[in-house]
Amino acid sequence: MSNVKDTVHQFLLQVRSGQHPERAGDFMAGQVRAHQVVSEAPVVVERTPREYTEHVQEMLDAYGPFTLTVDELIAEGDRVYARWTQRGRHNGPVDHHQPTGAPVTAMTSAVYRVEDGLIVEYWIQIDRQGITAQLRQPAIKR
Repeated sequence: MSNVKDTVHQFLLQVRSGQHPERAGDFMAGQVRAHQVVSEAPVVVERTPREYTEHVQEMLDAYGPFTLTVDELIAEGDRVYARWTQRGRHNGPVDHHQPTGAPVTAMTSAVYRVEDGLIVEYWIQIDRQGITAQLRQPAIKR
């Protein structure tokens, strides 16, 4: 596995997965440009590793301890394309949706740019409509 591919793979398995979000600094540069590829309103966010750790914690709060499966990983030059499936439960508020306990699956892809062994930029696409449809499910009776 190439160094850039290994960097992204370990980042996904260790940090993005929620297993060790505190390790974001091991895989990310001090400032990372995150291109949120949203067709209705694209935005670029700059995140530090600490801010990314907080972002993953927000996902853990919303979806509980989720699983992340890397479905595809392709590297060329300094870029790595990754596609993954994340499965969790709607355990905390997400946008204006109150927790239902229902399962939520998110299919996501991103292209990461790696420089000197660290992620410096990425472009991410998330099936937001699919997630929203799942958040609208009725609450699970416990």
